[in-house]
Amino acid sequence: MIFNIIIGVLIFGYAGWALYSSIMKSKKGKCASCELSKTCKTNCSTFYPQQK
Repeated sequence: MIFNIIIGVLIFGYAGWALYSSIMKSKKGKCASCELSKTCKTNCSTFYPQQK
């Protein structure tokens, strides 16, 4: 019984942490949260207006 509770807490704890991490990354924006942001060749800071 206690083993099941511990496993349940670990699963829900990891799910909560993954959700929190995902939300925090999405708040940073596309390029800021990317692992390759320091070496990326694309210029994410450039604004391109939409063409109609």
